[in-house]
Amino acid sequence: MSIDLYYWPTPNGHKITIALEEMGLPYTVHPVNIGAGEQFQPDFLKISPNNRMPALVDSDGPGGQPISIFESGAILQYLARKTGLFGGKDARDQAEVESWLMWQMGGFGPMAGQANHFRHYAPAIEPDDEKLVYGRNRYTNEMNRLFGVLDKRLADRDFVAGDLSIADFAIWPWAISAERFGQDIADFPNVAAWIDRCGTRAGFANGKAVGEDLRKPLEADTEEAKKARAMLFGQKART
Repeated sequence: MSIDLYYWPTPNGHKITIALEEMGLPYTVHPVNIGAGEQFQPDFLKISPNNRMPALVDSDGPGGQPISIFESGAILQYLARKTGLFGGKDARDQAEVESWLMWQMGGFGPMAGQANHFRHYAPAIEPDDEKLVYGRNRYTNEMNRLFGVLDKRLADRDFVAGDLSIADFAIWPWAISAERFGQDIADFPNVAAWIDRCGTRAGFANGKAVGEDLRKPLEADTEEAKKARAMLFGQKART
């Protein structure tokens, strides 16, 4: 069996390395430098037509045939089905796990990305701070609401869906960066305890560490950083 993971060390990438580590699946990492435009290479687009990582190719897919999968949530669901691990013990558990996975995919992750953008990247692109105030406040406040939802959820359980699951793998890599999204983690003690609880597991620690040395900050006002920002944030429909 061979799993090839096309990856860059971002929260969405970390979801998959954490899952693979927790599931004990061997895998090979293929870095996709999203700041250098490697996500637009034709070979990668065959695997991930949305030009986003992570993407995964499993040589031992259904029926013993190779399969490629893109979108981190779909990859997590596939790996849970493949291994029978962390996806819920029965239909009721599975529904709960998948509800919280979709909560991350549709809300927590995208809102965190927007808060991060308006708080850290946008000021290097738009020097007029008044133009950024609404977006920064909008997404910072929404992240506060979402952290509150998560904190209430974790008030009476160790993990988001009861048992450790792919929902935890999906949410944790974003939640650990609360400060970047304008949040004081001390305001959410149940989330803070859950972050620590997960972080002490070898699978989370090892998954988070994959490719740590690859990523460089983009905040510096250099030509390299400007090109990377244009590559990440200036995309339109391409032919």
